[in-house]
Amino acid sequence: MNILYSNLYKEQLKETLRVLKEEDEANARSFELYLDTIIVNMHTKVKKYKQSIYFGDENIKDIENQGYTIPFYIDEKKNVYVLLGLIKS
Repeated sequence: MNILYSNLYKEQLKETLRVLKEEDEANARSFELYLDTIIVNMHTKVKKYKQSIYFGDENIKDIENQGYTIPFYIDEKKNVYVLLGLIKS
């Protein structure tokens, strides 16, 4: 599966990292690295993620990470995951 990043996700990630860097730069780097690891490996754990609480579509699931939620869409026909956003839980 390929992973696509929506513009909204990119903007929200950029803003989140900016805020985290202001608080603690090392923590921001750790957050970003762990997030990258989760995203790279998401195809192996996609079945464990629950249906999104933000959408009424069974093809949209949520990844929870360090107080943030990433809803993502599973497009099996195109063989892609689309990260839709980054929401502070």
